[in-house]
Amino acid sequence: QVQLVESGGGLVQAGGSLRLSCTASGRTFRNYAMGWFRQAPGKERAFVSAISWSGERVYYVNSVAGRFTISRDNAKNTVYLQMNSLKPEDTAVYYCAADWRNNGQAMGPISTIDYWGQGTQVTVAS
Repeated sequence: QVQLVESGGGLVQAGGSLRLSCTASGRTFRNYAMGWFRQAPGKERAFVSAISWSGERVYYVNSVAGRFTISRDNAKNTVYLQMNSLKPEDTAVYYCAADWRNNGQAMGPISTIDYWGQGTQVTVAS
C-alpha cells in the first residue's frame, strides 16, 4: 500500500513558478513510476508528466514540455514537479500518481493508476 500526499500548490502570477512535491509512505516507493495529472474545472483529469522508478526516463505532454521538470528522490520517497513560466491555462488541481507497470512513458488511462494523491490546487492569475 502506498499513500501519496501532495504539497506546494498556490496562487501565482502568470510567468511565475511553483514546485509541487508528492511524498509517499511505504518502502515500495522506488518500485513505482510516478507521474502528475491535472484537472481543470469542467474538464477531465489529464496526464502531465511521468518519471521512471530510477529517474532515468521522463515524459512530458507537449503543453508543458520546456516549462515543467519532473524529478524524484527515492531516499526521501518524494517526486517533484517544478513548474516555470506558468500560464493561466495551467490552472487546475494537480494530482500525484503511482503506476507499478509504467517505465517513464505517458501514463493512462485513469483506471491503470495504482495510487492517487488527494490533489493540490494551482491557480495562475493573468
